[in-house]
Amino acid sequence: MAHAKEIRNKIKSVQGTRKITKAMEMVAASKMKKAQDHMRATRPYVGRMVAIVRHLAHANPEYRHPFLISRGQVKNAGLIVVTADKGLCGGLNTNALRLALAKIKEWQANGVGVLATVMGNKGVTFMRRLKVNIVSEVTNLGDRPRLEQLIGPVKVQLDAYMDGKIDELHVIATRFVNTMKQTPVEVKVLPIADLGLEEDKREFPWDYIYEPDARTVLDGLLMRYIESVIYQAVAENMASEQSARMVAMKAASDNASTIIDELQLIYNKTRQASITKELAEIVGGAAAV
Repeated sequence: MAHAKEIRNKIKSVQGTRKITKAMEMVAASKMKKAQDHMRATRPYVGRMVAIVRHLAHANPEYRHPFLISRGQVKNAGLIVVTADKGLCGGLNTNALRLALAKIKEWQANGVGVLATVMGNKGVTFMRRLKVNIVSEVTNLGDRPRLEQLIGPVKVQLDAYMDGKIDELHVIATRFVNTMKQTPVEVKVLPIADLGLEEDKREFPWDYIYEPDARTVLDGLLMRYIESVIYQAVAENMASEQSARMVAMKAASDNASTIIDELQLIYNKTRQASITKELAEIVGGAAAV
């Protein structure tokens, strides 16, 4: 029965693992709804903000903010990578980091330097291993993004852009599609002049009336634009993380149940074979007597 005992211990081990994955699935499901609601609530605001700044790129104000001016040749680029702090969420982090790696290799092949800002433990570990120039980072963001945590790391990139150290700023994060699908995306946020207006063709240019003056309005508005885009990227990533974790833990629990059923069947067969062998030995001994 030594073999049967090993199987029985293996079953108990897998049952313990199933309890853990089932608990993690339930926790992720409870957090997922809140994260999705928060993410969907901010989408209209961010969408309208992006539309306005794209219009500004084609307007003719008396003051041209540096964010609105294209730099032409790109010598250095800024990259903000958003990942999760924890794993066990399927291929969420892997897919985002694979996209970031492809973008970095593309820049390096073209002789473009990279300054990275990383959000999330997984991204920080990966970028350090890749030996990318990390100018700022933030970890332990919790279950809901807070703007005060994001402003500092992002401002490092904005200062670098204003000082001419970088000529573009890109963001890589995971966009939430639905509970079963999350897609890593790469978005250019600066300069705004390069974003275009493909979806909105007009015969006449955009223009606005600024009060009190164009400089005051644009300085505040474009800063809110950057903050809202980064905040939305983190919110989308958190909603995607909880959804991916729930699906991954459900799959792990189902796989554990399948393994338990298979081991139980093997255990029953082994136990039956042992009983049959003992009965045969008893009968053989009785017949010999």
